Amino acid sequence: MIKFISSSSELRHKVFVEVAKAAFDSENVASDLEAIPYKLAPTEKPRYRESIYRERAIASERVRLAVGMSLNPQDSPAHLTSGFDKSNISEKYYEPPLMQVIPSACDKCEDNKYEVTSRCRKCISRYCVHACPVHAVHVREDGYAEIDDEKCIRCGKCKPACPYEGIVHKIRPCAENCGVGAISDDRLGRAYIDPEKCVACGQCMVHCPFGAIVDKSQIFQLINAIKAGEKIVAEVAPSVIGQFGENVTLGKLFSALKMLGFCEVYEVASGADLGATAEAKKYAEKVASGEHPFLLTSCCPSWIMLAEREFPALADGISETLTPMVMTARMIKQDHPAAKVVFIGPCAAKKLEAMRESVRSDVDFVITFEELAAVFEARGIDPESCGETECRGATAAGRGYGASGGVAKAVENCLKKYYPDAEVKIDHAEGLFECRKMLRLAKYGKREGYLLEGMACPGGCVGGAGVNIPVGKGTEEIKKFAEETDEKVPPKELYTRKLP
Repeated sequence: MIKFISSSSELRHKVFVEVAKAAFDSENVASDLEAIPYKLAPTEKPRYRESIYRERAIASERVRLAVGMSLNPQDSPAHLTSGFDKSNISEKYYEPPLMQVIPSACDKCEDNKYEVTSRCRKCISRYCVHACPVHAVHVREDGYAEIDDEKCIRCGKCKPACPYEGIVHKIRPCAENCGVGAISDDRLGRAYIDPEKCVACGQCMVHCPFGAIVDKSQIFQLINAIKAGEKIVAEVAPSVIGQFGENVTLGKLFSALKMLGFCEVYEVASGADLGATAEAKKYAEKVASGEHPFLLTSCCPSWIMLAEREFPALADGISETLTPMVMTARMIKQDHPAAKVVFIGPCAAKKLEAMRESVRSDVDFVITFEELAAVFEARGIDPESCGETECRGATAAGRGYGASGGVAKAVENCLKKYYPDAEVKIDHAEGLFECRKMLRLAKYGKREGYLLEGMACPGGCVGGAGVNIPVGKGTEEIKKFAEETDEKVPPKELYTRKLP
């Protein structure tokens, strides 16, 4: 049983369930989509907002994004399903940008502002007043301290000066958790995501207390493809362990996916195994030998976008090894040339990776664990009650990729076994703030000879925007699964496999 991380994730789940039901069962899909806001808010009493009309307006936009469409304009009338005919297909569908702020849901959080609260005790020492270098803090006639926003330079010196913790620093949660500074205000004070800076990690969506930031989904188009009888193969990311319940084994999940309509299921850990052997070979031959200064792992698309945009001089150090998602997709295309491929994982950014034109992804759809849980519910499928399906054999190395440090550890273990003379130096970072610090060290020559693993999300893939369980639990489940895997390291010659 899925336990929701927050009320926002519960709301998202309900939207996905209703969209999936409409896609599978409806004879008049557009009409049933229009009805979803009324299913989510069926009475005249609002649950989360001050008005039932606002709740339904927000729900309408959530439905549009869940179908893959963009938000409706705020300054002109439009039906929920306006433009629906373009998205009602059984092929990959995407209207950029991926991450969007629902204007009616944004609470216009104040950003980077210091404010005196009711905890002020009207003390006579006036530590906050004396701490301010620009005289922005003054005492009102009633004795309480007050901060002049026009004078305040946001230095924060007043905050620790108050012995009663009477001054708070207001920060917009989405902006605070955006590691690339892509979030600012629009002209009305609502959050705005700059698509030129955004790397689609989705941490803004995870941390918005109002659920105002949403990414677009492809579940509607995927369900249409299933209904059309398309041959579709699923590839499941290593971080899937534990995401659908403590008692749901990988074999049970594979069975549930086949009940849903997939003809075959692969572990992305198999592609990770291939990648680990390839990166070990490259590190031994190029980095350990001194030919290249360092090697950056290529698995996380948000980390790679950060490196390419902010540290272009380091771009030559990015591994040319295909990501496990793409490696596995190419294995699938080799085994099933006519099949479509759906990647199922924790990551919003993989939706963009599947769209990129610089490297052929061979991935036709990308959905998250969160979205898959809703599709299971819509079809009445309980993975825990399913039988076991035999899983393709991946090693502990590939199965550990989903947790921070797992990629580097897999490559290190391959190096120790197959290139014992190569000296191995490793650094890894999780979260884009820490990734930037690591890249800065590399830029200034402080990471010569290193394998550098970057993960945009805290904890690695287990902290992605599309997971069903907390980061700590996800990490624990992955490590346990890897430890229980008999074969620890993939064979050395695996990197020689030719992929289309």
